[in-house]
Amino acid sequence: MEQWARRATAIRVIGTGAMGRGIAQWAAAGGLTVELADARLEAVTEAVEDIGAMFDRLAAKGRMDAAGAEAAKARLRPVGEPLTPLQNCDLVVEAVKEDLAAKRELFAALEKVAPEHTVFATNTSSLPVTAIGAALADPSRLAGLHFFNPVPLMRLVEVVPGARTAGWVPDALADLVRRLGHEPVLAPDAPGFLVNHAGRGLVTEALQILSEGAAEPVDIDRIARDVLGLRMGPCELLDLTGLDVSHPVMEGIWTGFYTEPRFRPSRIARARMEAGLLGRKTGEGFYKYVDGAKQEPQEVSAPDVAPRPVWIHDEEPGVREGLGALLSEGGVQVEAGDEPSGEAIVLVAPFGRSVLDVARDLPLERTLGVDPFGGFFTRLTVSVHPGVDRDAGRAALAALVATGRAVSVVRDAPASVAQRLMASVVNVGCGIAEQRLARPADIDTGVRLGLGYPRGPLEWGDSVGAARVLAVLRGLHEATGDPRYRPSGWLAERAALGLPLAEAGTTPLDLTG
Repeated sequence: MEQWARRATAIRVIGTGAMGRGIAQWAAAGGLTVELADARLEAVTEAVEDIGAMFDRLAAKGRMDAAGAEAAKARLRPVGEPLTPLQNCDLVVEAVKEDLAAKRELFAALEKVAPEHTVFATNTSSLPVTAIGAALADPSRLAGLHFFNPVPLMRLVEVVPGARTAGWVPDALADLVRRLGHEPVLAPDAPGFLVNHAGRGLVTEALQILSEGAAEPVDIDRIARDVLGLRMGPCELLDLTGLDVSHPVMEGIWTGFYTEPRFRPSRIARARMEAGLLGRKTGEGFYKYVDGAKQEPQEVSAPDVAPRPVWIHDEEPGVREGLGALLSEGGVQVEAGDEPSGEAIVLVAPFGRSVLDVARDLPLERTLGVDPFGGFFTRLTVSVHPGVDRDAGRAALAALVATGRAVSVVRDAPASVAQRLMASVVNVGCGIAEQRLARPADIDTGVRLGLGYPRGPLEWGDSVGAARVLAVLRGLHEATGDPRYRPSGWLAERAALGLPLAEAGTTPLDLTG
């Protein structure tokens, strides 16, 4: 069994929809003979033609050589019926509809006709692998192989052992995935597996911010892109996926972990789903879409107000120098000294605290917050508390727009939008590590490749500093009393010990194993 991945030469893909075709293309390009099967025989013929045409297009674009494309096409074998004898198949990958009964019925039938050396894999994205395997007399040969769409381009594959999967199978499948050019991660047979579980940190916190009225969808997205470096903000991501898909996943993971507060879904998402505001597919979600193009509001412009001097509170190291230089370059008068003048706008830069908490001894009616997270290099996020004088607030906005940076205006809260999103992503990742659901390296790899984040959550936490992430979460927890913000033990321990989040550290097995 140790040599299974090296010896494997043939795979059968059952189900010839988008995922099945993608898996077949990937396997054939990697050198395996690929048998295609489907309950609809005409679908098999269509799939072989479609995949062959894809190889031809890749060759025409220079992404494959012509000989390689012809060889890959020759490795495609239409076999028709899913239960056609499997004597030469080392692996069967099921990619049929997401229906537990259908998958269990298929694998129970396959078990009766497949040789003992054939490994079974399900490409389910949400159903428990253990529950699928329960239909087998020998569930040890079944595991999950969760591919991401489009399979040839998305290099990540989650390898998901069930409770009774044989110990050698996950490593053998991971070796095969690696041999064929993709990146495997070992994922738990738990709600959301690894990647969808880790993705709860971003979207659920974004929806929580919306439910509090702290920021608008466009501002959350712009901050996520410009400050956090994400390719897509959480609201536009939900629009792309569709709330009819995303919200049930959120509810499924939340209930699957017995209403864990960190995964709590939002009433906003359910209401919008029931209203048919699903996103791009319906022409309206958090944004409106015209001919498929997102309609996004213009950036904030400078109010027409008389300029006023600005005084910067220096609680966070480097803020007075960095923000002061930026304002000065924009032609804004920046006051020096230990106290602001009677006309000056006061800017504070709280980290893990609200403007009100930082500015108790300052003239609150003239004090606004500017998020220091990200170092003022891209977008500036301005926090407004209810007691701000409107003229002073408009003068502050004009001064910040004068820097040439894009500006988002949000409501004051115990932490900024960027800080909350970042801390939630890191905390959920730490929770996965704490429960030993996945290895730290797999958590980071899965999130980077599966979700497209610039860093994995543990890497991200290390770059910010575990103590600073912990301060944000503790501040939110204390201010709101909401258990969604309780810090993971993994995060708290490593912050106290000065250890990296991305390393396991010493475990009992290191002493006894």
